[in-house]
Amino acid sequence: MRRLGYTIKQAFLQVFRNRTMSLASVFAITAMLIILSIFLILVININNAAEGVKDDYDSIEIYMLDTATEADAQAIIDDISTFEGVESAYYKTKEEAMKAFKVRWGDNSYLLDSLQNNPLPNSVVVKIADLEKADGIAAQCGTYKSIEDVQYYKDTVDKLLKATKFIQRTAMIIMIILIIVSIVVVSNTIKLTVFNRAGEISIMKYVGATNWFIRGPFLAEGIIIGIISAGISVGISALLYSRISDALGNQIMSLLNMQMVPADFLIFNFAWIFLALGVSIGACGSMISMRRFLDA
Repeated sequence: MRRLGYTIKQAFLQVFRNRTMSLASVFAITAMLIILSIFLILVININNAAEGVKDDYDSIEIYMLDTATEADAQAIIDDISTFEGVESAYYKTKEEAMKAFKVRWGDNSYLLDSLQNNPLPNSVVVKIADLEKADGIAAQCGTYKSIEDVQYYKDTVDKLLKATKFIQRTAMIIMIILIIVSIVVVSNTIKLTVFNRAGEISIMKYVGATNWFIRGPFLAEGIIIGIISAGISVGISALLYSRISDALGNQIMSLLNMQMVPADFLIFNFAWIFLALGVSIGACGSMISMRRFLDA
């Protein structure tokens, strides 16, 4: 415990003595983590939107004209059920559609209570057994006379998945570059401390101090810098995402029929991810800076 106390005390002293370089390291790591959080937020919410659309990916919805009767819908169901690749088909009233809509809107469903009339149409929902035949089935569904429109989400899902993959790859490249830059900055910060204490380190080695005893305070210094950076970046990310979620949440729900990922869930996971990244970057930078002075 005495050795641990010495290590932590020396680490905080070194951070304070080299506060200018320490602040530069904190700024570099914090900036990297905030940029990373922006890409992660985009990826997570786009994935959430894609998953929501995927729920409808295995189905085609045929919107009926207001003048169409339930008998017209049943005739369509009987015909569609004979198509190859169709698993089932059923009639959905506008009242059932509104109930499902309110469930998907969750806590924001009260916004729909102000509607004087139900604007949703009656429809026929076609469940697809073989997705390879979905395009052909959707085309056939559009040939009926008593329908208003055919809704099929394949193109939307494909676009969302392409966008998600692009953002994921871009985020990964940027993250790797920023991690390397952050490690270099932390390494230079701690290297400055090592130079300042070169004489002291030589004496410690001369009297028999082990490499790890000498290395400990510098390793702890890098970890402290990483933890401070992680805390700042999580706080800034939480504030920004909460503001954006409050400002745009209802509009996104109305336009895209999807909810943004809850801020509490996102920030809780960010805290652990950023803490691990901050500590790893700080520790890596420390180890690199000491290699010239101590045996690996």
